[in-house]
Amino acid sequence: MQEHPPTDGGAGDPSILHLVRERHTVIVELDPPRDLDIAKFMAGAAALKEAGADALTMADNSLAVTRMSNMALAALLKERIGIRPLAHIACRDRNLIGTQSHMMGFDALGIDHVLAVTGDPAKFGDLPGSSSVYDLTSFEIIRMIKQLNEGVAFSGKPLKQKAKFVVGAAFNPNVKHLDKAVERLERKIKAGADYIMTQPVYDEALIERIADATKHISAPIFLGIFPLANGRNAEYLHNEVPGIQLSDSVRQRMSGLEGAEGRAEGIKIAQELLDAAMSLFNGIYLMTPFMAYEMTAALTRYVKERSGSLSPVN
Repeated sequence: MQEHPPTDGGAGDPSILHLVRERHTVIVELDPPRDLDIAKFMAGAAALKEAGADALTMADNSLAVTRMSNMALAALLKERIGIRPLAHIACRDRNLIGTQSHMMGFDALGIDHVLAVTGDPAKFGDLPGSSSVYDLTSFEIIRMIKQLNEGVAFSGKPLKQKAKFVVGAAFNPNVKHLDKAVERLERKIKAGADYIMTQPVYDEALIERIADATKHISAPIFLGIFPLANGRNAEYLHNEVPGIQLSDSVRQRMSGLEGAEGRAEGIKIAQELLDAAMSLFNGIYLMTPFMAYEMTAALTRYVKERSGSLSPVN
């Protein structure tokens, strides 16, 4: 695998907060591997950088399934690929001691963009006998990470220097009462969240509703788009994954599709959603299905090409 010089994600580079206020900005999620082989992950990262992704984000054992440490992979992304890593931090797996230690390690590595999430309960994952810690809520973990930026430990003791974390919060708009979800989002911003990343959206009308419901919020929002790989993937996401809801029309379009035909229709649907999203949001958050990074690379190129004909959203 060809390695790329570390030209992005360094200490002197503008944060995604600066980028997204100036132009359409793409964050792509790439899942850490479940085993010890990182070759495909690194190949995917290189392809996504080449396509123009502004940052790569990695979940923290999403759906409570054990995966490789995103801290280790974030360091490798900076060193070998030269793209900004954005690591998720789940409340589920670490107590207060472990969480602060984890954040201090990120700071030492110069990994300063994170997304604070609650994390799915351990009982639903691949090690159902493990414990869900939840010493912190998502609001508390945001507040305490930002406290490190003041040079103050979780205990209140001074840390001799200040961290520089840019902290994101998750937002699920796939709910019956969007106004209640926005109120919860406002609480996360009050706790210190600098930017927002949404769950995937599969309805153009909902994208418009999100834009209208959050127009008073100054923190940039990265609208989530998850391209579908096949009909089975669509039904699984709709029925089994918390926080994801597909529209009836999308489910009908994907029904029965497999292989290349399914991926092609999934990309087409995602492009239609991107057309709706890019006129309302500068921030785009793409999620890679089944390590099929060719799909999110193609969509990243689509955003970059289309953004040339669109003015940034004020």
